[in-house]
Amino acid sequence: MVKKYLCCFICTVFSICCFSQKIKTVDGEYTYVVPENVNLDKAKYIALERLKIQLIEEEFGATVSQSNSTLVKNNNGKSDVDFVSIGGSEVNGEWIETIGTPRYNIYYENNMLVVSVKAKGRIREIISTAVDVKSLVLRNGIEDRFESDTFKSGDDLYISFQSPTNGYLVVYLVDTEQRAFCLLPYQNMKEGFFNVEANKRYVLFSAQTASSEIKPYVDEYTMTCTHDQEINQLYVIFSTSPFVKAIDDKLEKELPRELSNEDFQKWLAKYRTRDINMVVKKTTITIRK
Repeated sequence: MVKKYLCCFICTVFSICCFSQKIKTVDGEYTYVVPENVNLDKAKYIALERLKIQLIEEEFGATVSQSNSTLVKNNNGKSDVDFVSIGGSEVNGEWIETIGTPRYNIYYENNMLVVSVKAKGRIREIISTAVDVKSLVLRNGIEDRFESDTFKSGDDLYISFQSPTNGYLVVYLVDTEQRAFCLLPYQNMKEGFFNVEANKRYVLFSAQTASSEIKPYVDEYTMTCTHDQEINQLYVIFSTSPFVKAIDDKLEKELPRELSNEDFQKWLAKYRTRDINMVVKKTTITIRK
């Protein structure tokens, strides 16, 4: 019996070592020359996101892919051959959390706006393949053809979501005032998560498409904009392992439950560090008046 348990223990430790993911602390700087059609808020966001990708790639590398296709067309007896090559790359890691506050240096050079950002954070190497979920942000419609990341004040927000396996889902929206609103689970649900069934398409925030059990709980959302343009971050968070939303409060009657973005990021970093099955789909939404 002792030998049997010892063997099981060694196998377990070996399995954990094989599938553990490296977590490292990194820091760096990125300089972004801003095109004329990009405003300052969006430029700061782009600079920071590119810095994150740069630091992950420097530490863990990137996977380069290329696909080729040949199309032969026959037109009045003449054959035309079109050759298409599509290449791309994907970094072999993910950004877990930002440590401290990113520092920006904004200046002009050769009559061009330049945004330089310095930041520090924790990154994780991606070893195992995450569940491939489908998540689309929809504007003023419940079909996938309404996918959009640009809204006008007064537009309705929906999310189309589908997973190949059962799991747990939450959705947050972070606004320009650094408030993180919990959009899902719905406000009157007692559970701290939303159950997802495998292979079922959900249209979140739509009472019209909700099942009879969920319909009474559905919150429907309309995007609003105080300034001429605002940039929000939408987080769709899914895992096959059980997890629950962050602790939040109901501060305003017309708004969802909320917490600070700082507390939300701490909550998210904690779960992402512990849960290798967690998938985070982050979408930048632009809202205009």
